[in-house]
Amino acid sequence: MTPAGAAAQALKKYNRHVGSWSVGDGASLPLSIPLHPPTEAQALASLPAAVAWAKSWEGTADVLWTERRWASLGQQRIPDRVQLDTPAAVAAFAGKTTHWQRASSRAQTLLDSVPLPHRDGFATAVGRSAVELAALAPADFTRLGGVLEWIRDHPASGLYIRQLPIRGVDTKWVQKYRPLVTRLHEAATGGSGLGLADKPDLVRVRFLDPALAPGGLRDLAAPVRELAAMALSPDVVYVFENLESVLAMPPLPGAVVVHGSGYAVDRLARIPWIRDVGVVYWGDLDSHGFGILNRLRAQDIPVVTVLMDVATLEKFNDLWGHEPKPAVGTMQHLLQNEIDVVEQLAIRGNVRLEQERIDWSTAMDAFISTKF
Repeated sequence: MTPAGAAAQALKKYNRHVGSWSVGDGASLPLSIPLHPPTEAQALASLPAAVAWAKSWEGTADVLWTERRWASLGQQRIPDRVQLDTPAAVAAFAGKTTHWQRASSRAQTLLDSVPLPHRDGFATAVGRSAVELAALAPADFTRLGGVLEWIRDHPASGLYIRQLPIRGVDTKWVQKYRPLVTRLHEAATGGSGLGLADKPDLVRVRFLDPALAPGGLRDLAAPVRELAAMALSPDVVYVFENLESVLAMPPLPGAVVVHGSGYAVDRLARIPWIRDVGVVYWGDLDSHGFGILNRLRAQDIPVVTVLMDVATLEKFNDLWGHEPKPAVGTMQHLLQNEIDVVEQLAIRGNVRLEQERIDWSTAMDAFISTKF
């Protein structure tokens, strides 16, 4: 084992356990790294290399040496193992002293700031966050402490992020570090969330039948809860992935078209007049289009698709593109024919057919002829 090899082992150990060590859990210590010194036969076979190896360990802290008496070479003192008993020792050997000092001191500062009874859960959250805490600039760590204290003192403020009266903390800061703040706050208080107001979850809707348009407004974006409160009975609800396709739809009796907004499509299940009527869904002919469809189907909404079959894929093969990062995971809510399309997309080299590449007359014919 070379010094570099042993340092690499110590670094691996450090990276795995710095979080638990930073909150006082030393169960994974001590760390003992065997150096596998040469046998007498190995030393005789390459004496200069054996001597050089032993010298490479001279002056290295935390190395335990052992005495060996060899018949041909006499008594020799050779390095046997590295013994690291504390987090600081592991950090020093791995070249992470500065990081350890920052991680451990910041963890302790946070632990000292939060009273019982949620100390144990908070310690776990701080440990999970140790690397992230160590990476914060000093000013950001100070801001973090201020935000946690303010939210702990005002657990249900109902304010929007930009309204927080915390000096030096702006909207972008809270948005960037919100997952960290939420994790630590929830563990410290045993509560859920930050007690802040969220921006309204807006859905873009076009009422293709003027008779359905509320107050004559045929194109609007409204919060989910307000759309859910509307007493509507459309004959058909189209959900399109591309906003321009939504905007291009002409007037149609009894019809509404909704922008799906990608994987946020599951929010449509909270709107009764969409959930009860069902959806005619048109997404891109790619793995993510079917991933969005899978999420929509998971909400127990009746769904039929349009222009998302192998025939359409083949008809427009000259307009294919490449999908650089296909969706992963099991799409258990797809129908068998839809799963077949996903497989064909992969077989053909992760191709994709974006919906806007299909000519509009073909699309309109498909919309009008598609029914539940």
